[in-house]
Amino acid sequence: MRLLFVHSDHLEFETTTETGEGIAETEGVPMAGRMEDCVTAFVSVETGDEADLDAAVANAADEVRDVTDQLNTRKIVLYPYAHLSDDLAAPESATNVLRDLENALDGDYEVLRAPFGWYTSFEVACKGHPLSELSRHVTPERGEEDGSDERASSDWKLAFSDGETADLPATDAIDSLDAEDDDRVSDDMRALVADEVERETANAGEQPPHVELMREQELVGDDEMSDAGTLRWYPRGKLIRDSLVEYVDDLAVEYGGMPVETPAMYDLGVRAVREHAETFGERQYRFESGDRPTMLRPAACVGQFSVMRDMQIAESDLPLRLYETATSFRRERRGEVAGLTRQRAFMMPDMHTATRDVEQAKAELRAQATLALRTSDDLGLNYEPAIRVTREFYDDNEAWVESLAEDLGTPALLEILPERRYHWSAKVDFAVIDGLGRPIEIPTVQLDVESAERFDIEYSTGEETRHPPILHSSPTGSIERVLAALLETAAERDVPRLPTWLSPTQVRFVPVGDEHGDYCDALADDLRSSGIRADVDERDETVGKRIATAESDWVPYYVVVGDREVETDDEQLAVTVRGEGEERELTFGELESAVLADIGDSPKKRRYLPKRVSKRPSFAGR
Repeated sequence: MRLLFVHSDHLEFETTTETGEGIAETEGVPMAGRMEDCVTAFVSVETGDEADLDAAVANAADEVRDVTDQLNTRKIVLYPYAHLSDDLAAPESATNVLRDLENALDGDYEVLRAPFGWYTSFEVACKGHPLSELSRHVTPERGEEDGSDERASSDWKLAFSDGETADLPATDAIDSLDAEDDDRVSDDMRALVADEVERETANAGEQPPHVELMREQELVGDDEMSDAGTLRWYPRGKLIRDSLVEYVDDLAVEYGGMPVETPAMYDLGVRAVREHAETFGERQYRFESGDRPTMLRPAACVGQFSVMRDMQIAESDLPLRLYETATSFRRERRGEVAGLTRQRAFMMPDMHTATRDVEQAKAELRAQATLALRTSDDLGLNYEPAIRVTREFYDDNEAWVESLAEDLGTPALLEILPERRYHWSAKVDFAVIDGLGRPIEIPTVQLDVESAERFDIEYSTGEETRHPPILHSSPTGSIERVLAALLETAAERDVPRLPTWLSPTQVRFVPVGDEHGDYCDALADDLRSSGIRADVDERDETVGKRIATAESDWVPYYVVVGDREVETDDEQLAVTVRGEGEERELTFGELESAVLADIGDSPKKRRYLPKRVSKRPSFAGR
C-alpha cells in the first residue's frame, strides 16, 4: 500500500463520474465532503496487500497514527488515489481495505472517507512546513504482532575507544548507562542515540537552521520551474561546492582512487531495474519510456560496477579502487525533500574498491574509515560514528569490530542487525548533529559481499576466477549534506563563519573614500596572485554599513583603508579577523601569510564574482 500524507488547511472533494461499471461505491460514503485542518491520506492499495488484507490495514492504521501524532491532529481524510502505484489491487480488495481502515481509525479520529471508484474533483491546501508532505510504503509483513520492526529488532551498544561496550535498550537508552560510561558520552552522541535507538525525532516539524542560511548567504535556492528536490546554485554556493569537489577528488586520488566517468542514464529492462532495486533499495530514480524503464545513476554504483565487470582484473591488481564524483539521483518523495539534506539530485563522491577476500576488505574498511575521519579535521566538523554489522558478521569478527571502535578514538554507536537486509554486512557511518538535534549522515564505508556476483564482476587468481568483496565509500558524503553540516556548525558558533578556504570572499577591502579605491584594487590583485580571494566594497554607503555587509557575508578578514594606509610608508593595515572582536595591526605580507596559513593545502579557487561589490547583482530573487 502506498500512502501520501498532506497536512492540509482543508480538503474538499466532489464525485463526478464512475470509473467503471460495478466498481463505484454508492452507499455508506458521502459523494461530496470537506474537512478543515486535517491530514489528507491519499491511498493506493497494491496487489501485495492482498496476501493479507487485515495485516495491511493494521499497518496502515499504525502509519496514520504515527503521522497524525507528529502533526498533532485528530482529523483524517482517506482519499482513494490510484496514481501512487502501477501495481494496483483488485477494486474489491481496495474497497475493503479503505472501509476497514476507516473502521480501524473511527472512534480515535474524526474520519472523512471519499468513495472508491469515482472520478472526483478535489481541492487541497497544503500547510507547507517541512513535514507537511510525507509518504509511506506499507506491506502486510511490516510490523509483526509483537510490535517489532526492522530497526527495533537490532541490538544496540555503545562501543568505547578502550574496547569496552555497553548495551543500549530501546527505551531510556542513555539513562541505562552507569555513571562512568555516561560521562564519556557527548551531547551529540546522545542526540544520535535518541534518533537511532529510541527513535525520537527531535524538534519534528521545525526547519533546520541551514535552510534559512543557504538563502541568506545567497548560496543555493529552489527553482519553481524544476522538479522539487533539485536545486540551483548561485556563484557563492557554486564556489563552495566546486571547492569541496576538488578537495574530495584530490583526497580520493591521493588515497589510490582511479577516476572514471560513467553515464548518468541507463536504459534497462524491467527485470534489470528490479534487480538493481534489490541491490540499492527502492529509491533509485527512474522513469518509464514505453516498456523500457530508464534509470538515472543511483550514487554511481551501477556505472562503476559496469566498468569493473568489463575489466580484466588480476589478483595482483587488488585492492582496485575506482572513483567518481557525479550528480546522482534518488527518488525522494515530495514531502521528504528538505533543504540540503534530502534531495532528488545531488553531487556524490563515490569510491568502489574490489578486494581479494573479506580479510583484505576489512583492512580497506578500516583504512577508509580513517580517511573519512581526516575530512572531519579538514572541514572543521564534529563526526559521531556508527558501526553497523549483521549478527553473523559480528559473531565472526567481534574482536575486529571492537578494535575498529578503538581506531575511531571516540564512542561509537554499534548496531547489530539480526540478519543481512541490505547489500552490506558491515559499514561505518559518520553523522553531524544539526542545530535541532538531528543527525546529518555524511561519510560512509560499506563492505558488500554480494554485488560482485550479481553484477558478474570477477578477478583472476591465475588458476580460477573469483567474485571480489567490494567496498562502497564516500569520504565526505554528498556535497549538499556537507554544506548543510558546515552551515549547521557555523550557526552554532557565537560568530558564524565557514573555514577560510571555503569562504567565497577571504579578504575584503573597504575604502573610506573614492580616492582610496584604486589602492584597494591593487591590494586585492596582489592577493589574487597568491591564490587568495579578495574583493573591494566601494559602494556609495557609509563605512559602517559596508563593515556590516562584510560581517553578514561572513568574510574572515576585512580591512578599512583610508589616508593613513595610502599615504604612509609603514605598510600597517588595521585588519579585523572574524570572531576575534579586536583589530590586528598587520603588514600586507603578514595579512597574506595569515590567510595562506588558514587555507593550508586546501583548494584555492578564484573568485566567481566581480572584484568590486558594486558590480554584483542580487541573486536573492524578487
